[in-house]
Amino acid sequence: MKLIVGLGNPGSEYAKTKHNVGWMFVDRMAERIGATGWKEKEKEKGMVAEGRVGAEKVLLVKPMTYMNNSGECVGPLMRWYKLGPEDVLVVHDDMDIPAGTIRIRKKGSAGGHNGIKSLIAHIGSEKFIRVRIGIGRPLPGRTVINHVLEPFAAEDVPRIAEAIEYLQPAVDCIINEDVDMAMNRYNPKKVKKAKNSQQAEAGEQIEKAAGAGQAEEAHDGQTE
Repeated sequence: MKLIVGLGNPGSEYAKTKHNVGWMFVDRMAERIGATGWKEKEKEKGMVAEGRVGAEKVLLVKPMTYMNNSGECVGPLMRWYKLGPEDVLVVHDDMDIPAGTIRIRKKGSAGGHNGIKSLIAHIGSEKFIRVRIGIGRPLPGRTVINHVLEPFAAEDVPRIAEAIEYLQPAVDCIINEDVDMAMNRYNPKKVKKAKNSQQAEAGEQIEKAAGAGQAEEAHDGQTE
């Protein structure tokens, strides 16, 4: 079994906010795989839905603890189902990448994300898979709290919807194959064009310098 955890905050007032993009993802996944209806796990402080991805059973999870205490839900669920960190996949928002951009990581620090901090504390490890959906940085004059608890700007709504759809087969790939395969297949490729352009520019400068040197030598030869 795998736990697919979408981070977010409970309550209709938070449903469309940037911080709830993890919930948006697991809601879409539940619909796509025909998971059971969401059920409350009162003791574990979360909502869960069961389904399958290929032959693998998955438990979709929405912590009801509010973002900063997400580990209070996930830790007990892991112990109940006897799962390790490698069986957990967490989908969450990330301010450090542009809205609608995605990144899959095998492990890592919290990077300032309070929900991830709580998970690390309650799981006791950083070695769980992260699926990050970019929400971009706050606009000038806006605080981080304002930013994450606001709905997406109109121009970002389709980007987020596209990212959620794009990640559906990526998560299937993680579950049915492995995270390295998914990272290679779905993470954005680094753009090498700029590097090549810089190398070409450097080459041109070297050629110009060499040409200037040859011209200078020729000039010196003519004046001797």
